[in-house]
Parts: sequence; C-alpha cells; structure tokens
Amino acid sequence: MEFKIYKPFGPEILEAKIPDQILNEINEYIDKLINDEAKSKEQNYGKFLAGDVSQEFKLDQEFAKKIGWLDFLGKCTYEYVLKATGSKITTCQVIETWVVRQYKNEYNPIHWHGGHISGAGFLKVPKTLGTFVQDKGDKPYKGGILNLIHGSRQFLSHSIFQIKPKVGNFYLFPNYMMHTVYPFRGTDDERRSISFNANIDSSIYNVYGGYVKK
Repeated sequence: MEFKIYKPFGPEILEAKIPDQILNEINEYIDKLINDEAKSKEQNYGKFLAGDVSQEFKLDQEFAKKIGWLDFLGKCTYEYVLKATGSKITTCQVIETWVVRQYKNEYNPIHWHGGHISGAGFLKVPKTLGTFVQDKGDKPYKGGILNLIHGSRQFLSHSIFQIKPKVGNFYLFPNYMMHTVYPFRGTDDERRSISFNANIDSSIYNVYGGYVKK
C-alpha cells in the first residue's frame, strides 16, 4: 500500500488508495441500503452531520470490520502519524464512519470533526461537476471539490488545499482541520464520499502533555 504526504500549510495531509474490493463492497452495501426504505431510514445519519445533502449513512461497525475497512483505516492512521510525527501509535479507535450521497446544488458547509484523526475519500464521482456560470478565464472551478482550510492567506502562505475527487482516493487530516465541499452542477449523477473519525494514543495526540480527558 502506497502513501503520500502533502504539506501545503501547517498540518500534513496523507493520501492513500482505497482497495478496489473494499470500495466495491461499500458501494454495493449502500446501493442495497438505498432500496430498503426501512433500513435506510434507520441508518440515516444526516441529523448528526453538517451537510445539506440527499442522504448520509453511518456504516455498521460489524460490516466495516468484516470487509477490512476498519483495518484499512487503522493502517492509514498508523502510517499518517508515523510519517508526520515519527511516533508509532498503539491504538486507533474508529469512533464512526459514514457515507455521504451528494447531488447537484447540494453542499457541505465549512466544518470540522470530532476525535483526533479524520479522513474523507471518494466512492463515486460524476463525469462532470459543471462549470462557472460566467466566464472566469483560467480560474479553477471549485464545484464538488474538497477544500481543506487552515490558517489565513498571507504572503508565502496558502490557506486552502483543493482536492479534485477521484474514485478510490482517500485523505487523512487532523480532526480540527476545517473543510467544505461547494455545490456542483451540470449532472444528475451522484458524488459519493466516505469519512471517518478516530482516536489515537492520547500521549501522542496531546503535544503539550498533561491531563487529557477521555
């Protein structure tokens, strides 16, 4: 498994690739869930999340463990912390993992997550995410793009790291990193993403030392 580390500003960001087998099993699980009205209502996680999107489903922990998703998250988190800090974590407790179904004109506002380590990746991506309403020349279109935000835009300092969705790509970042997804247009296709929150060793996460409330 290959990992890449980006450091566009402050905190490092890790890029990994979701194994095809796991990606396909999650998509199949969600596709079946969509067609089961009672179960989809039961597993609807939208009221706990920030997004104004069609549906958000919390993954069943047993299912996530069975297909190797929790193991994948553990390996990614271990490598992320090791590459970013040189420390070897001894625990990775996945608090929650969920899938977001987003369609045109829907969005995820600027927000952050709980836990210590968070991540987001892509399960389905429309062939097009649209274009500007007006002519913007060479400016990049931001609809449907994952924007990671940290600090403020200053001389020699960038504050936004833009990630164009690509099926299978998965990114880890610290829980406090603000991020957002703007609305996209020009398609009826689904943009499907998956996220997680996890806790690691308090002694590693708490860089200032002292007591950490569990």
